[in-house]
Amino acid sequence: MNISRFDSTKHSLHDLLREIGRGRIQLPDFQRGWIWDDSHVQSLIASVSQSFPIGAVMTLENGGTDVRFKARLIEGVNHQYASTEPETLILDGQQRLTALFQALMSAQGVYTWDTRGQKDLRYYYLDMEQCLLTGNDREDAVLSFGADLQLRNFRGEVTIDLSESEYEYANDMFPVHQLFNSADWRQGYNSHWNLNREKIELFNKFEREVIKRFEQYDVPIIRLNRETPKEAVCLVFEKVNTRGVTLTVFELLTATFAVSDFHLREDWERRKESLREYPVLDGSDNVSFLRAIALLTTANSCRTVSCTRRDILRLTVEDYEEWADLAEEGFAKAARFLYGQKIFNAKDLPYQSQIAPLAAILAHLGEAGETEGAQQKIAQWYWCGVFGEMYGSATDTRFANDFTEVTAWVQEDHPSGPGVRESQNEPRTIREANFHANRILDLRTRNSAAYKGVHALLMREGCLDFRTGESIELQTFFDDNIDIHHIFPKSWCKKQRIKTSVYNSIVNKTALAPRTNRKIGGRAPSRYLSTLQQDAQIDRDRMDEILTSHRIPVDALRTDAFEEFFNGRKEELLKLIALAMGKRIVRGNENAQSIAV
Repeated sequence: MNISRFDSTKHSLHDLLREIGRGRIQLPDFQRGWIWDDSHVQSLIASVSQSFPIGAVMTLENGGTDVRFKARLIEGVNHQYASTEPETLILDGQQRLTALFQALMSAQGVYTWDTRGQKDLRYYYLDMEQCLLTGNDREDAVLSFGADLQLRNFRGEVTIDLSESEYEYANDMFPVHQLFNSADWRQGYNSHWNLNREKIELFNKFEREVIKRFEQYDVPIIRLNRETPKEAVCLVFEKVNTRGVTLTVFELLTATFAVSDFHLREDWERRKESLREYPVLDGSDNVSFLRAIALLTTANSCRTVSCTRRDILRLTVEDYEEWADLAEEGFAKAARFLYGQKIFNAKDLPYQSQIAPLAAILAHLGEAGETEGAQQKIAQWYWCGVFGEMYGSATDTRFANDFTEVTAWVQEDHPSGPGVRESQNEPRTIREANFHANRILDLRTRNSAAYKGVHALLMREGCLDFRTGESIELQTFFDDNIDIHHIFPKSWCKKQRIKTSVYNSIVNKTALAPRTNRKIGGRAPSRYLSTLQQDAQIDRDRMDEILTSHRIPVDALRTDAFEEFFNGRKEELLKLIALAMGKRIVRGNENAQSIAV
C-alpha cells in the first residue's frame, strides 16, 4: 500500500497558468504577497524562453479533512473567480507563477515593486532579432516598458515607442502576453510588412526557437495530497521558503480559522494591546499565547497535556474561544507574579520562553495559585528554571511537564515552608536544577539569564541607590534608566592589573542610577564613598546600610581591598541564589580565583 503523502509530476506551463486564471489553483491565505521587482520578471522570462529550469513548484491538494485553509487568487486573476473553490493550493512557487501569469496571460501588464517599495506597472516584450543572435545574453532581449510603452534615453528622448500595434510590428518587438496566442499578432505583423520574405522567415525562426519553448515548457510539480496534516504543511513551507517570511503555527492557524470566518490575527492584536499594560510582557508573541492555550486545552480534555506544534495546529475555533480569555488572564497574572519577583520589563526578563508555562500554570490554578504558599512554590520553580538554566533550550516537553507537575504540586494539601526543601513531589525542573558555585564567576553580561536573575534578587532584597537611598525597585519601576554598573570601577581595576574576567563578573556589579554611576567615576571606592556621603548628606552608618543592601562587604569596600570584597560578595550572592532556588549550591572542585593578571 502506498502511504506516501506526495508525488512528483510535470505540468504544462500553459495549462498551469490557465488553471490559475480560472481560480482552480489559488494561494493559501497565509502566503505573503507578491513582491518581485522588474529584473526578477525579466530574468524569469529569459529563462523560460531558453527552456532553462526555473525550479519545482510545490502544491497541496485542497479539501482535506485536517487541512482547510482560506484561499485567495493569485494577483492579477480576474476577481470574478474569487468565489471559486480551488482544487489546488500553491505552497512554493508563488512569486514565479504570479510573474508568469501576469506577464504571459494578462494584457494588463505586471505590477512589480521598485526599490522604494512602490508599485510599478511594466509591460514585457521580446526583441525577436536579439533573441535569435548566437551568443547573445537572452536577458538583453527581454525589454521592459512602463505604462506609456515608451523607452527614453538619458535626455528624455523617445528611442522606442510601442504604444500602437503598428509600432510593435515596425520594431520587431513581440509582446510577451501574446506567446500562447500568437496567430493574430503574426497576421498583423505579416500584413504590416506586406508579406516580406525576410520578415516571414524572421518570425518563423522566432516561433521555432522561442514561442515553441513557451508552448512546450513543463513545470516540475511536487504535489502534497489532501491527507497531509497541518503540521507537515507548516514544516514543508518553512523548509522551502528559506528566503521568504517564516510561516509560524500562528499564520497557519489564522488561515485555518478563517475558513470558519474567525479572524485570529484581529483577536490577537486586541489581546496584545491589552497586555501592553505590562512592560514585562513586551516580548510575548502570538505563538507563546497559543502554546498556553494548547496547555489549557489538553489539560481539560482526555488528551495528554502537551503544547507541541501538532497540538497547537489541532486547536479548533471552539477551543480557542473557550480558553483564550483564561490564557490572557494567565499572562496578566504572570506579569503580576514577575513584578513580585522585581522583574519589571522585558529586557530584564531572564527567559522569555518561561512565560508561556507560567501563564498557563497561573490560569489553570485560578484562586488556588494566589495564596502565599502557592506563590512560594511557583517562585521556587521559577528561580530553579532561571538559575538551573533549564529554559535556555527549553522544549515543548519541558513546558508540558512543568505545567502538569507545578499545578499538581501547588494543589497538594500540605503547603511548603520557606528554605531548603526536598520532596519527591517537587517538579523535575526543581529536582534537576543545580547551580555550581563557579558559575557565578562566568556571569558577565545580560546575555545570561542567571545574570539578570541576580539583578532581580538584589532588588527583591531591597537594594538601595548609593546616592539617593531610594530603592532600586522604585527607580526601575519609574524607568530611571537603572542599569548594572561596576562597584570597583573598571579603570581602577585596570590600573590594579585585575583580570578583566574578574572585574566584569556580576560579583563586581550592581544596579545603580546613571547619575550615581557618574558620581563614582573611575575612582577607588574609598574616595567615591566619601564624596557621595558628603554630596548627598548621608552619614557613614546610613551608607553602610545602603552598601549592605547590595550584599557588599562594607569594610573591604571602604579599604579598597578588592580580593576580600570579591570573595565575600561572591558568597553573599550564592546565598541569595540558594534561598531563591530552595536548594544548596553545588560545591567541590572550585577553582581558586586568581585576581591579578
